[in-house]
Amino acid sequence: MLKVFCAPARYTQGPHATDQLGAEIRALGLEGPAVIVAGRSAIRLLSDTWSETFAGVEMRHAIFPFGGECTAAEIRRGSQVARETNARVVIGAGGGKVLDAARAIASDLSLPVVNCPTIASSDAPCSALSVIYTDAGEWEEYRIYRRNPDLVLVDTAVIAKSPARHLVAGMGDALATWFEAKVCADTGAKNMRGGASTRSALALAELCYKTLLADGVAAIEALHLQVPNDSLERLVEANTLLSGLGFESSGLAAAHAIHNGLTTASGTHAYMHGEKVAFGLIAQLMLESQPKSAVEEVLAFSNSVGLPTTFADIGIGNPSRELLETVARRAAAPGETIHNEPMVVTPTLVVEAMRAANSAGTSFRQSTPRYARP
Repeated sequence: MLKVFCAPARYTQGPHATDQLGAEIRALGLEGPAVIVAGRSAIRLLSDTWSETFAGVEMRHAIFPFGGECTAAEIRRGSQVARETNARVVIGAGGGKVLDAARAIASDLSLPVVNCPTIASSDAPCSALSVIYTDAGEWEEYRIYRRNPDLVLVDTAVIAKSPARHLVAGMGDALATWFEAKVCADTGAKNMRGGASTRSALALAELCYKTLLADGVAAIEALHLQVPNDSLERLVEANTLLSGLGFESSGLAAAHAIHNGLTTASGTHAYMHGEKVAFGLIAQLMLESQPKSAVEEVLAFSNSVGLPTTFADIGIGNPSRELLETVARRAAAPGETIHNEPMVVTPTLVVEAMRAANSAGTSFRQSTPRYARP
């Protein structure tokens, strides 16, 4: 199996990076008109800046307000707007689902895509895939595209003004990167591009984990002040670039599969992708019988920044056996990434791992009051 490493053509990050969006697009040889697939907050915060940056390079643009969920219907709606405006480049501005929709629209129309995350809530921006959900909010499929984004532009002055919960959710998504990447490398599993992992991808995944531990708490403080500091810059890079390259070029395992299973439980729908992945990671560690020291390091970090570690933290309280079995069957469905684990995984094992994760999270919090959830 060939080793495959993939990445966006260009990654730009820093305070007020949006001011340079038009120039960055032109520097890559891309042409307008542009259609911007944007969330409500992005439109409110950045509309004037978009007008200025595109006027500066004489590029027309139109805005497509994102409906809130990355569904097949929403993608069709956005594609129609792009056709009507004769778009030659698609720009996503907002959270992970907005960017997923922008990538899908660009793929449908064979157009270049630019991703401009306004929150650091997931590792979606750099990837060449979209997570598609049903209208009911359940995970439906991954769509894999031929190429990664032409540009990922991250404005940390905007992210510094975002809710802390979004940044923390991004930490949950990133937290799983190293553990899932290592599993895939150890078992020889294919990454998201159908190849084997490279040493570079593993190194980035490990650096992602170390950065979270070193800068996570301080980065949250920057959001309280609404001013980017060095810790926030490093943490945003970890959530966005390091995690994005690490997961796509190394692969996923149990943590994300369990997230997909959890989307079948309506109680979890109020919780973000990274929050559910964080709980899925603890279940993965239990599934693998990881050493107590490794589990407690993850639990300590999760509690210090406010990531979920128990069933109650993801909205399912004291789940019934039937509910857990439904989640587990989805997590262990044929073709799911949980089968990259080094053992034969059954729904029964997944139920046991989730229960063990909940027990470990509860016990750790009770025995370590200083890590009480904020």
